[in-house]
Amino acid sequence: MTIASLLLDWYATHGRDLPWRRDRGWYAVWISEVMLQQTRVETVRRYYERWIEKFPTVEALAAVELDKVLAFWEGLGYYRRAHFLHQAARILVAEHGGRLPRTVVELRRLPGIGRYTAAAIASIAFGADELALDGNHRRVLSRLFDLELDPRSSSGERRLLEQALPILPKGRAGEFNQALMDLGALLCIPRTPNCGACPLASMCLAHRRGVEAERPLRRPRRTVPHHTVVAAVLRRGQEVLIARRAAGRLLGGLWEFPGGKLEAGESLAECLRRELREELAADAVPGAQLGVFRHGYTHFTVTVHALECALQGAEPRALEHSQIRWTPILRLTRFPMGKVDRAIANTLIAEASHRIT
Repeated sequence: MTIASLLLDWYATHGRDLPWRRDRGWYAVWISEVMLQQTRVETVRRYYERWIEKFPTVEALAAVELDKVLAFWEGLGYYRRAHFLHQAARILVAEHGGRLPRTVVELRRLPGIGRYTAAAIASIAFGADELALDGNHRRVLSRLFDLELDPRSSSGERRLLEQALPILPKGRAGEFNQALMDLGALLCIPRTPNCGACPLASMCLAHRRGVEAERPLRRPRRTVPHHTVVAAVLRRGQEVLIARRAAGRLLGGLWEFPGGKLEAGESLAECLRRELREELAADAVPGAQLGVFRHGYTHFTVTVHALECALQGAEPRALEHSQIRWTPILRLTRFPMGKVDRAIANTLIAEASHRIT
């Protein structure tokens, strides 16, 4: 039997039951593939089901404002994906008759669709003979062919494509790509592959040579920088000031408590006052610490100190944000936020609710 037939037979029995696989329509495939970018299947599952219930068609997605999209995306991370989905939906409705293009070249012209996502959509939704290469695919194929190159390098990717394209089953590339994905997720896992249960073990060169744990070749880990950040909780009666991050920035379009990174030699109070002058043309007196919140992003980690502070002088102005507003604490749930700012907001809401009761 061939590699493809062994893999597809295994997939027919052991493939994962995922909600987006029950609906092979292009909309389901597109939404799920964008959500799955750098995000675990277990996390995506519940977001996808909520999304399809709220935005069941591309027309429904295009018709709503970005705030509603961001609100449903909150907690899923990598928020540019939500921006791109919304932009692309409006492009599809306005310029493509509400239909998704069928080819990789056309798909890549849409916001948020790169090479892998385009190949996955084209093969799964439209039956195109395209090989998709994400982390799971690269790991499985690196072991299968015992690739002695980093599969993420240009030379490594080129070699993988040269070896993998000939085994791509014509007319069944979508199943093949999903089967590779599931094999990498269930058996051919990063550090302890379950070769005894793998349908391709007899054909896997790395397994034959006993080097499966050494494939794929890994780049040396980079040191992840850490930043200390101060967030200002500016109060006015029962209201607090929140600011909307400008589009195009990290967490663009989301609301936050103003503040920024601690610079060398600064105290937390000095940092807060500097950041408020730079962002809001405002001055404030720092007070008690509301809490300390930690979070890790893809390329850095943060420790955020949320400080109560009292505004002095002129009313704040939006200098670096697209918008600022005073809002009652109990209405903070209405504004889409990143994880740290949501944690700060939840702390404020809990305190306010406790005082009411």
